[in-house]
Amino acid sequence: AAGSAVAGASVTSVLLRHASAGHRLDWEHDDHLRPLDERGRRQSADLVEVLRPFGVRRLVSSPYVRCVQTVEPLAAALGLEVEQDNRLKEGAGGAAADLLSEDGVVCCTHGDIVEALLGRGLKKAAAVVLDDGAVVREIPPPEGLS
Repeated sequence: AAGSAVAGASVTSVLLRHASAGHRLDWEHDDHLRPLDERGRRQSADLVEVLRPFGVRRLVSSPYVRCVQTVEPLAAALGLEVEQDNRLKEGAGGAAADLLSEDGVVCCTHGDIVEALLGRGLKKAAAVVLDDGAVVREIPPPEGLS
């Protein structure tokens, strides 16, 4: 796109599904508290280099522990805070669409929210890059890169 180098010409945002967190049926506590498993921690660490090139200026996450943990390594690498937003939590439907209209935002959420926003699912730790709301690139989960 010719004008994409001009500031404000396009909005690039990233919608990310949380990394691997085991199975909810194996977790005996409140599902909000279910953490990433070992594989998910590796995926979240690997996501730093995958997502760094996208000019990330803001990290917004579902308040669920597994979502916050997915973007914490990226936040640490970029010196950003992880903002928690209920529009990204399970069951919130398409309420997070407004968040994705902001340039440089990464939103970490759950499978049902991904489906509500995209009309299709994503694997855990996978992401899509949106340009003005349209999917321009799918990023597969970083499997065992580190």
